Amino acid sequence: MSETEPSGTLTIRTLAMPADTNPAGDIFGGWVMSQMDIAGAIAAVERASGRVATVAVEAMTFIAPVKVGDILCIYTTITRVGNTSISIYMEAWARRNRLDDRVKVTDGTFIYVALDDEGHKRQIDP
Repeated sequence: MSETEPSGTLTIRTLAMPADTNPAGDIFGGWVMSQMDIAGAIAAVERASGRVATVAVEAMTFIAPVKVGDILCIYTTITRVGNTSISIYMEAWARRNRLDDRVKVTDGTFIYVALDDEGHKRQIDP
């Protein structure tokens, strides 16, 4: 995975706001993680053609802080599709000062399971 250019499909972009900061003035890691979960779910729903739920987060690494005013961009890559689950590798990049100055802030793999209308696991079409 490149450290200078994002890999994957740009799935969401959102603005880091003051309400999402810790006492040091940086954006909470949990907020970044939740944005990644949303992006991963979007990609998983599209691939599974229906409802999914997050079941695991693997090897998430925080590389750099996100600052107020950064535009957080989440890129997704489907790395595995099983019978009922989907693994999605994600990279989060911050655009500083709303410009094209990008820095990779975190990455990780999230795993989702496809669900039917009753909330039970269901098969994913190949």
